[in-house]
Amino acid sequence: MAGIFGIAVLAGVIAGPATAAMTAWAESEGGRVRLVALPADADGKISAALQIEPAPGWITYWREPGDSGIPPQISITPDSNVTLAGIAYPVPKHIEAGSLRDFGYDGPVAFPLDLTLASADAEPRFDAQVFIGLCKNICIPFQADFSLTLPKAAQSAAQEAMIIETARASLPEAPGADFAVTGSDLAADHTTLHLSLTLPEGGDLPEIIVTGPAGYVFTEQQNARREANTFSTDIVIPKLPKRFKAETARWGLLVKSGGRAMETTLAFE
Repeated sequence: MAGIFGIAVLAGVIAGPATAAMTAWAESEGGRVRLVALPADADGKISAALQIEPAPGWITYWREPGDSGIPPQISITPDSNVTLAGIAYPVPKHIEAGSLRDFGYDGPVAFPLDLTLASADAEPRFDAQVFIGLCKNICIPFQADFSLTLPKAAQSAAQEAMIIETARASLPEAPGADFAVTGSDLAADHTTLHLSLTLPEGGDLPEIIVTGPAGYVFTEQQNARREANTFSTDIVIPKLPKRFKAETARWGLLVKSGGRAMETTLAFE
């Protein structure tokens, strides 16, 4: 269950030596974490993943954690021969504990990383600092430092490839013909967001997570109506920053329906 960071303990560790293209696990009371990577391709692109395994009863967090917790963060040291282009987030669970509402993972999860080799002539290695939140009755911000030398293309990396492939398969899909937003309209008073969707076959009312300005997550639905594969609903917007401007807003939308999940971006121009 989620806890309160006000009573948290900071854990900092340095992971042991890497084996092949995986670092050793860095462990804490709430779970463990490591990095996995494949050799760089001909363009210098590197597929990698940040693996987190919460201990039984513990959780870790999505990119918008909700009422408590922190999302996973990773930074590559400036002197590394690798740069981080981005981190992707698997489909989260909506986790409630009393009055707290969190979004995250209560089991093993791997976050795909897109890395780029800065120079083909330099050693393909990098140092990284990982910062994650692990929560049960308390929340522990957990920091770990890693060093990883990438394997040469000729080396076998079957286990690493499977981990990264599984991580990418856990990501939400992009909009498609049978699963997409057909309309979005933010009310003039900014208190509701009307959505129209095309949903896949099967399932009932979808679960919808709207991520607004940083730190704002909206899930409450009103006036939900489904007819075959057409769905409409109003998302309640209880609060926004005082200086919010709809014309420049870019909000995230995650929809789960029929055993599938779709993610896209909303704009209100």
